[in-house]
Amino acid sequence: MIRYMLSLALLCCTGLAHAQTLGQLVNVEGVRENQLTGYGIVVGLAGTGDGSQAKYTSQSIKNMLNQFGVRMPDNAQLRARNTAAVMISASFPPGYRRGQTIDITVSSLGDAKSLRGGTLLMAPLRAADGETYALAQGNVVVPGVAASGRSGSSVTINTATAGRIPNGATVEREIESDFASTPTVRLNLKRPNFQTATNIVHAINRTFGVAIASTEDATSVDIAVPANAGSRSAFVARLHRIAIEPAGDAPKVVFNSRTGTVVISQGVTVKPAVVSHGALKVSIDESFNVSQPEALGNGQTAVTPQSSIDISQRGGNAFQWKNGASLQAIVDTINSIGATPDDLMAILQGLSEAGALNAELEVI
Repeated sequence: MIRYMLSLALLCCTGLAHAQTLGQLVNVEGVRENQLTGYGIVVGLAGTGDGSQAKYTSQSIKNMLNQFGVRMPDNAQLRARNTAAVMISASFPPGYRRGQTIDITVSSLGDAKSLRGGTLLMAPLRAADGETYALAQGNVVVPGVAASGRSGSSVTINTATAGRIPNGATVEREIESDFASTPTVRLNLKRPNFQTATNIVHAINRTFGVAIASTEDATSVDIAVPANAGSRSAFVARLHRIAIEPAGDAPKVVFNSRTGTVVISQGVTVKPAVVSHGALKVSIDESFNVSQPEALGNGQTAVTPQSSIDISQRGGNAFQWKNGASLQAIVDTINSIGATPDDLMAILQGLSEAGALNAELEVI
């Protein structure tokens, strides 16, 4: 497993950086998605909705019925197992106009067992400014299944308390942007880097034959829009097609502490170092002995615990790396001792603490 994982990391990271289009490296400021959220009620469930503990579901049903002229007593207790309170989320794409539709995600807020077969009633979707930008409604598509019996046994596949409604929200209000009115276009780098930002400036100025691009940091590039650029969209489209040679990132070793995955990027080297790695194993077994008295004796039966402790240590493996050992040499050496991902993490962390690893360690 460790050999396959490291070989895959080596295969993906070998070679120098290749030219990419500018559109792959940057985002245009002012042209981005906005998040929308809302609260609603899903109806039509086959007894898998919220229970009596979800008081807000009952209150929401009363409020909805009041809007249609149905008055419910204030002390009325509703047990609407066919309904469920849900939260709605969606991403508002940049530039969308009134009447266009977007996908939405519906997630149970209470103790509903499943949203399968339910229909979301009309609900407003708001942005961070509190304004309503879309209205959501439609049939919920749930990829998961949940079933249970009276004995308490149950079967669950995926998640049945969340689903999607394709084209489930209609845009009712546009999100304003100053993209078309500002005299400059700002490009924000997805991975800030001083050299990459400098390369972008040179490539843009070389393409247009005039110094219209500049940068003062590693994060963004400002571009003055030429008077003869035509439409702003066509100008940005031309920018996105420019070939850029991105700067190589600093060598890095990434540990995933949850899955035990270790990824080593190209360019990682080590200084002269000797590593000895072994494992200490301690096993403790507990058992009980029963002591019986002799027949017709005055003794009593007693239970006595017994502990067996065994300590074993796997033979340590010592190996040495020469100065400037490459990634391939590191992988081959670690694979030769049959190291596990945990062993690899311990070895690389030790090398980093000793100052022998020419790379940045990152734990995710």
